[in-house]
Amino acid sequence: MKRVVWVLTLAMSGCATVSDIRQTPPTMSVISGKNPQDYAQCVVDKLASSRGALQIEPVKEGVRVIVPQKLSSGPAAIFDIDERSGGSSIKLYERMGHMPLRPADVGNAANECISGGLSRKLAASEVFTA
Repeated sequence: MKRVVWVLTLAMSGCATVSDIRQTPPTMSVISGKNPQDYAQCVVDKLASSRGALQIEPVKEGVRVIVPQKLSSGPAAIFDIDERSGGSSIKLYERMGHMPLRPADVGNAANECISGGLSRKLAASEVFTA
């Protein structure tokens, strides 16, 4: 029975390219106070124990992080991290973004890495003015 589940899972997941994944709607779109390089490094550090080697590529206005699948080297998720004044604009695209039972490590890393310089300053100023 376990073998059937694995075969069905692999058949349903198929082989996706970076371009295929980027054509899907983002599963997350946020702004962070961290610059693109710091956010990318945070994601790499958070996923180091659960994924293979992540790729960081420079793009026109920031960096792209390509997260490999757990069982193969094909891409599972793409982070597009663009520089903006005071931080970064981050979009996360996932290969199985529409699947509720997808691995949570990528989304967890994305959320844990959001807070940065500007985000902390805004949170602190809101506390003092309330």
